[in-house]
Amino acid sequence: MAHIKPFKAIRPAPDKAAFVASRSYEEYSKDELKSVLKYNPFSFLHIINPGFKFHKNVSGKERFKLVHNRYLEFLEEDIFKKDEQDSFYLYEISKGNLTTLGFFCACSVLDYQNDVIKKHEDTIRRREKLFADYLDTVGFNAEPALMTYSDNGGIEPILRQESAKRPDYDFTTPDKVNHKLWKVRDSKIIERLQRAFGKIDALYIADGHHRSASSNLLAEKKKSENTLHTGDEAYNFFMAYLIPESDIKIYEFNRMVKDLNGYSTEEFLIQLDTYFRIEKKEDGLYKPSKKHHFSMYLDGDFYSLYLRKKVYTFDDALSELDTQILYKTILEPILGISDLRNDKRIAYGYGKHNVIKMKDSVDKGEFAVGFSLVPININEIKAIADAGLVMPPKSTYIEPKLRSGLTIYEF
Repeated sequence: MAHIKPFKAIRPAPDKAAFVASRSYEEYSKDELKSVLKYNPFSFLHIINPGFKFHKNVSGKERFKLVHNRYLEFLEEDIFKKDEQDSFYLYEISKGNLTTLGFFCACSVLDYQNDVIKKHEDTIRRREKLFADYLDTVGFNAEPALMTYSDNGGIEPILRQESAKRPDYDFTTPDKVNHKLWKVRDSKIIERLQRAFGKIDALYIADGHHRSASSNLLAEKKKSENTLHTGDEAYNFFMAYLIPESDIKIYEFNRMVKDLNGYSTEEFLIQLDTYFRIEKKEDGLYKPSKKHHFSMYLDGDFYSLYLRKKVYTFDDALSELDTQILYKTILEPILGISDLRNDKRIAYGYGKHNVIKMKDSVDKGEFAVGFSLVPININEIKAIADAGLVMPPKSTYIEPKLRSGLTIYEF
């Protein structure tokens, strides 16, 4: 059963919420970041980029301490306010034809340790420790883990009922995403949601594996330092945004490789013939349409690659994944790429128009070959997580992408 808790969030003042909320730091170009920091004094980016105030690049523990100081300034200037009552925070994101309705809550570290909160990605210990040290120094978390659960008839009516009320926030950001947030503080509604999630066997991390792992690492550290540990302390929980699995949108990551590992085009095609039935396509852009079917762009031509299932063994949920099939049949044995995370010869792309971008990159000579896949679905993610397996890197690009600074969880 999943344990969820309400919490007293630190939130932007209503008239400043639209200015505070920021995308992930990595999504900003250098020029855009500079512009936001220069012209928007309320942006959460000022907190996570504290050196801007001093016209200095800072890193490591010095940066962590300055992040904490900028956060205190936002509180002192009433840009942020702390709620007085434990609450859940219903949050709706709408972008184009995708609308997601879920809520922010505190999830249990014990659930993470006991595999009630399930993972499908590997984490890097160095990154876990770095972010745990960051959380310990700054004292808060503003980036929730995105988790999903099986669609549930007992939960959805509660969320819909609450979302029919007037929202605390309702604004649209320049990227044409509408954001609405409702504070759910009615103790009866909170109890109903907790009882409903008490009947759910598992929560699945969709995005935020390192955030979850780091919160777990921080909790273990805090527990060892606290001789009066009870299990109820704030560090025993971490912030998450929970949504039904039907609200998740999953995109594929295409693969592009810089060279053919010494093979000529003809030799490379012959190597592929072992595992694939190959057909050259003459009709311009070509995308795969089903599982175990790939599109390849090579030397100005698109090819379809149909897996020869009699020569490939399906023995677990991982072996069924298209990203794993591509890795085990082409990338590793033929192109010599064994480290999908760090090998500089491979790059990844996602998005609606990425086949066009992939073609352009190959045509310009930046890459020798590109591969397009169909998106992995939520059932495949759950099967991997339930089996305790790990997907290859860059297997999924998941929306919604959450803003930083709308709700903050203090440790």
